[in-house]
Amino acid sequence: MQHKQMFNPIARELEMVENNLSQNINSDVDVLNQASMHLVKAGGKRIRPAFVLLAARCFVNNLESVITLATALELIHLASLVHDDVIDNSNLRRGTYTVKHEWGNRVSINAGNYILARALALSSSYDRKDILEVLADASMRICEGEIYQMVSSYNVDVGLKNYLRRIERKTALLISVSCKLGAMIGNASPEQVRALERYGYYLGMAFQVTDDILDFVADEDVLGKPTGSDVRQGVITLPAIYALHHSPHKQELKRLLASPARCAANYEQILEIIIDSDGIDYAYFVTEHFARKARKQLNYLPDKPVKETLFEIADFMPAREY
Repeated sequence: MQHKQMFNPIARELEMVENNLSQNINSDVDVLNQASMHLVKAGGKRIRPAFVLLAARCFVNNLESVITLATALELIHLASLVHDDVIDNSNLRRGTYTVKHEWGNRVSINAGNYILARALALSSSYDRKDILEVLADASMRICEGEIYQMVSSYNVDVGLKNYLRRIERKTALLISVSCKLGAMIGNASPEQVRALERYGYYLGMAFQVTDDILDFVADEDVLGKPTGSDVRQGVITLPAIYALHHSPHKQELKRLLASPARCAANYEQILEIIIDSDGIDYAYFVTEHFARKARKQLNYLPDKPVKETLFEIADFMPAREY
C-alpha cells in the first residue's frame, strides 16, 4: 500500500492544504519566496497535516476549519527541514537539491525562520491559547532534539536511552502534536485527546526507527538521498547501537565510528558490519513494538471508518520502503 492510498479519506482536504502551503509563502522579498517555494515544491509525504485531519475526522465530518492548522503543522515541519539541512550540510533531500545547496546557509536560516513565523501566524488565527502553547512547547523540544543529536555525533558510547530521546524530539513529537491538535480542534474528550497524542507518539517513534533502517537498506533512488548518510555524519542510530554491543567486530566498529574522517572514508565497511550484526532485524523488532503500542491507543476512539485508516497506517509503518 502507498501512503497516498491510506490518506484517501482526506484526499480533498490534503489538496487544500497543498494549495494553502503555496499561498502562505508570500514574502515581498523574492529570494525568500524562491527558497521557500523550492522546499514546498519538493513535495513530501505530508504526514503531519494528514494526521491533524485524520484525528479531527474521528470527531467531526466537516474539516474546513482544520485546514489552516494542518497547513501550520506542515510549515513547522518544513522549517525544521531547512534548518536540518544546514546543520547536516546536506545537498539532497527527496531527490532534489536542498535550499542550503541552492541558496547557501544564510538564506536557508532566514527562510526556515520565515516559514516558522508563518506557521505561528496561521495558528494564532484560531484565537486559542491552548493550541499556541502546544506548538510553542513542541518547537522548543524539537530544538533540544537537534542539540542532542549534535552532541552525540561520533559518540560510540551513546546508549538506547539517548537514542530514544533524540528520535522522540526529532520526529515523534511533531506527529504526536499533529494528532493531539486534530483531536483538540474536534472537541474530543481529554481521554481521547490523550489517546491520539499517544498514538501519534508511538507511530512517530516507529516512523523514525524505520527511517533509520532505510538509511542502511533502501534504494537511493527511492529514498531520495544517498544511503549511509547517517553513518557519514556520525549519527549513531539504533542498528549501529545494536552492532556496537553485539557484533564480533564491535571494537573495529567503535574505532571507525568515533572518527569523522574514518566515517567518511570507510562508511561502506561500517554499513557491512552493522548489517551483518543483525542490527537491522533488531530495529525492525523495535519498530513493530511501537506500532503495536500505537494500535492499542485506538481502542479509546469512537468506531468510525477513519479508525480503520489509523489501524492501517500503524500496520504499514514498520513495512514501508521509502
